[in-house]
Amino acid sequence: MVMNLFYTPNITPATSFVLDETESKHAIKVLRLNAGDPIHLVDGKGNFYRAEIIDTHPKKCEVKILEQKTTPTIQPEIHIAIAPTKNTDRMEWFVEKTTEIGVTEITPIICAHSERKVLKLDRIHKRAIAAMKQSLKAHLPKLNEPTPFKEWICSVDFKGEKLIAHCYEQDQLLLKDIHQKGKNCLILIGPEGDFSAEELKMALKNGFIPVSLGKSRLRTETAGIVACNTLNLLND
Repeated sequence: MVMNLFYTPNITPATSFVLDETESKHAIKVLRLNAGDPIHLVDGKGNFYRAEIIDTHPKKCEVKILEQKTTPTIQPEIHIAIAPTKNTDRMEWFVEKTTEIGVTEITPIICAHSERKVLKLDRIHKRAIAAMKQSLKAHLPKLNEPTPFKEWICSVDFKGEKLIAHCYEQDQLLLKDIHQKGKNCLILIGPEGDFSAEELKMALKNGFIPVSLGKSRLRTETAGIVACNTLNLLND
C-alpha cells in the first residue's frame, strides 16, 4: 500500500522529474528518504507514478519515473455549489471530507443570507490536496472561484440533474429517491439562513428541482457532506 503520495500537478511523461520545494522538503527533510528509495507521485488528474529518488537535494529532489498508472475519471460527476460558512475552518473541513468521499467540482456561491462574502481559496486548495493524498485518490476536485448566486444561477451550464436543497415547507422528495444512478448531479446547498425566496424562485426557473436531505436541520457544511456521501452511495 502507498503510504505517502507527493503532489506533482505539472508532471509530464518523461524519464525524470524534479519535485517542487515543498514536496522536496517533505521527502528529504521530514521523511528522510535517500537516493534509491521508492517514491509515489500523483498529479491530481487521474495519474499515479511509481518512481525512485536519484538526487536528494532538499529543495529540488529529482526522481526517476518507473511506471505510470492512469485511473478512470470519477463517474458520474458530482458538483456541489455551496454557500461559504462564516467560519472558514468549517468550509475547509467540508472540502476535505468531500474530497475524501469523492466530489468532482465545488463552487462557493455568495447568497443573500451568506454571512461570509469573501473567501480565499489558497488554504482550502491545500486542504483538498492533503485530503486527496491521504485518501489515495488520483483526482483533485475542481475548486471554482466564489461567485454571487444571482450571477452564477443564470449562467450555469450543466448536463445532468440540477437539484437544490432548502428548508422551505414544500413536499420535496428525498435526494436518495430522486437521484438516478449514473447521472451527473449538481446540487445547491444554501447558507445557515437558507436561500432567500427570490433565490429559490430563480433556481426553480432555471431548472433546479427541490430535494430534501432528511428530517434533521443540518449545518451548511454538514448538508454538503451528506449530499456528497448520499450520491456516492447511490452510485456504488
